[in-house]
Amino acid sequence: MGIISEFKAFAMKGNVLDLAVGVIIGAAFGKIVDSLVGDVIMPIIGILVGGHDFTKLSLEVGEAKLMYGNAIQATINFIIIAFVLFLILKAANKGKMSSGNPA
Repeated sequence: MGIISEFKAFAMKGNVLDLAVGVIIGAAFGKIVDSLVGDVIMPIIGILVGGHDFTKLSLEVGEAKLMYGNAIQATINFIIIAFVLFLILKAANKGKMSSGNPA
């Protein structure tokens, strides 16, 4: 079997295609979460803590400007994504158990 046919057989496997779809959907979901955090959650948190815009929080060390506010926002994005994935996996596992198919 030539290298081209082997690659074609690999690329057309169901798992590879499922992974590609998952990555694309994950990227789109990430943009939704970025918008939710940046445009809804962080402004509300900023109002609650005295009107701060977290993305503008920074610390200057010499010539360098450390934008730690962006790190706070990225951390909140991660927590939201991780929590949603946890809920999805929990529901999927519950569905497997209730259908009589153990995981």
